[in-house]
This record gives sequence, C-alpha cells and structure tokens, in this order.
Amino acid sequence: MKGRELLFDNAGLVGGNEVFKDRETGSRWQQSSLEGISGPLQGEHLKLFPFLLTNWAEWRHTHPATLVLKPLPGYADRIAAKNLEIRQGLSGEGEAPDGVLRRDDRLKPRTMILGVDVEGANRAFPLPVLRKSQVINDELGGRPILIVHQPGSDTTTAFLARWNGQALTFSAANADATELTDAQTHSHWDAYGQCVSGKLKGSHLDPLILEPEYWFAWSEFHPDTSIYSTH
Repeated sequence: MKGRELLFDNAGLVGGNEVFKDRETGSRWQQSSLEGISGPLQGEHLKLFPFLLTNWAEWRHTHPATLVLKPLPGYADRIAAKNLEIRQGLSGEGEAPDGVLRRDDRLKPRTMILGVDVEGANRAFPLPVLRKSQVINDELGGRPILIVHQPGSDTTTAFLARWNGQALTFSAANADATELTDAQTHSHWDAYGQCVSGKLKGSHLDPLILEPEYWFAWSEFHPDTSIYSTH
C-alpha cells in the first residue's frame, strides 16, 4: 500500500465475504472490494494483481520451468476433499451464506461468474455461458473486449480487443479455443493474447483481470453490474 509492505491474516466475514487484517496498522480489508473498511487505512484500496485461474496441466504446459510451493505438513492429505468442495461449488447450487447484505436474484447465488471491470463499468460472465460460447467479442466501458474460455482446462482469459488503435473481432480457430483468428487481418493468435502468425505476428493484446466469484459476492459489491447473455 503506497510502497509499504503489508502482511495479512484472516479476520472473519463481513457481509458473507472474507475480511483480512494487516499486521502493520491493524486495518481491516474486504476481499471483494479490496477496500480498507476500518482502521488507519480505512477508505484506501489495494490493487488487484494479475492472475490466472487454470488447472495444473495447462499451467505446466505454458510455464514448463515453473516452481511449486511446497505444501505445509498435512496439506496434501486435504487436496482430494478440497477438490471435491470446489467441484460442488462450481455446480451453481446452494444458497448464499448467512450475513450477505444485498441479494440479486438475476442469477442463482452460487453461480460461478468471472467479473471484469473496464473504465468503471463492470460485467459478470457466468461460467456456464463461457463454457458454451468459448470466444466472446463484447464492449465494456466504451472499449472492445475479448473473452476466451478454453473448455479443456476451464481457463478463461480477457483482453482489450484492439491493436494500434484498431478494434479486432475474434473467432475460435479450433474446437478447444486454444487458437484464434481475427477478422480484420486474419492473423492467428493464442488464447493468451499473443499473435503467433500472420500480419500482426509478434503483437500482443493488453490483458484484463478477470475476477472469479460467486454471484452473491460479485453482485453485493458491484450492485450496478450487468450480466453477459447470449440471448
């Protein structure tokens, strides 16, 4: 925060959403909004660091030299149960937890969405829609955006869909959406925004951060959000 390193510990729930407390100032931070909600840093906001939610096979394929954090003793024994919990969560079934302050019935509470914010405008992309559509050309905050979902690994990436000021429109070049083509130059791209052949070879799209959330959490902290739909 403003060049100062902070260390965090879990501090319970507020509004059904996790809260963290920093050791340096005792300020408490809301996970979904990244806002300091009490203490000396109340009203400040943390910056979300770019990240990718994927599976191990896809990560190892794209980052073969990656290092793996050694788990704490006993953690490996919990992996199977934790994976089952995650799969159940991705089913979309179940109610919102106690304490949620705002409910939005446009989607089921535990629908998994990926949220994106561009120029103050935000939109939720339901995971079932992403799995069906795979490649989405959209506009948000007055800018063209591209969402790519690779069904084989359930990996989703997002970008500003323009190069050198020109808006680009994309489509999948194979069944797994690991390869794309743009309609304007017919160049070929991978699912991570890199142009691998054609007129724009060597170019890359500016990435956007996608936030994986349950609908009840995203909608509570983004009350004006829109929802992407194919209808």
